[in-house]
Amino acid sequence: MKKLIAGIALFGTFALASAQTITFDKTTFDYGTIKPSSDGTRFFTVTNSGDKPLILSNVKPSCGCTTPEFSQDPIMPGKSAKIKVGYNTAIPGPFNKMIEVFSNDPANNRSVIYIKGNVDANAPEPKVLTPAEQKEAAKAEKKAAKLAKKAVAK
Repeated sequence: MKKLIAGIALFGTFALASAQTITFDKTTFDYGTIKPSSDGTRFFTVTNSGDKPLILSNVKPSCGCTTPEFSQDPIMPGKSAKIKVGYNTAIPGPFNKMIEVFSNDPANNRSVIYIKGNVDANAPEPKVLTPAEQKEAAKAEKKAAKLAKKAVAK
């Protein structure tokens, strides 16, 4: 009987260890203080750090002012996908919204990500980056994503 229980426990450990695993580049996106009617679109990166395909079955916002878009195509092991989140920036005032992400990850079939910020008419104008600054920012973002991926792998 002890061998049977030990065998089941061991099998369960291998089954769990060889599964799809959802990870996010960040779980909260802070818009900061923005002007009304400015671009409310942001992206979360979802990575499958497991060894089986990860499928996002639903992405559900906490209210109608937030609109998520996602693909139900499988995310292969080691690959990433984007969840596009739009917030209605015509609504003035602070906001803190929750978005539920449902997947086939056996340990985290329901994950939660957040967006927050403040829509204020007195917000400063956003700085427009030169092409060289955009290239440098993209390079820094890529490097940060690579470091985050290494940290998840450990």
